Amino acid sequence: MGLYDFSAKLNNGTDRSLSDYKGKVLLIVNTASECGFTPQYKGLQELYAKYHHRGLEVLGFPCDQFGHQEPGSDAEIQSFCELNYGVTFPIFSKIEVNGSGTHPLYKFLKNEKGGLLGDAIKWNFTKFLVDKQGTVVERFAPQTAPERISADIERELAK
Repeated sequence: MGLYDFSAKLNNGTDRSLSDYKGKVLLIVNTASECGFTPQYKGLQELYAKYHHRGLEVLGFPCDQFGHQEPGSDAEIQSFCELNYGVTFPIFSKIEVNGSGTHPLYKFLKNEKGGLLGDAIKWNFTKFLVDKQGTVVERFAPQTAPERISADIERELAK
């Protein structure tokens, strides 16, 4: 199975096939609204605004598995992102990224690019960069600020 074989539910309840993003560079991020890294929403939105017209999609996947830092409903999460950070990139329905309930997309992502200390997602705002062919090319730690990924995104967009 490849990336484009997966689908996920947008936070409005609509199923979205990842095949809709064929030919795009993707930055897939597990997010949370009450985390020390939550201000990264601003940087993610800035990347989206800067590169979307060239083919970048940022996909946000809220997750409540780290310190109960995403307690809200899908509607509350969407409202929070829009009001506080002006987020216009797609936010999906809340998922699990570790354990027995791991979303199939995250099983795939972790299998493709493990972390330094094993495959498990360690915290909110772990980022996966995917090229235009659906290959996971890079995994960035939560503390990697979105703006530090610009050169990697530009490299993939130029291919």
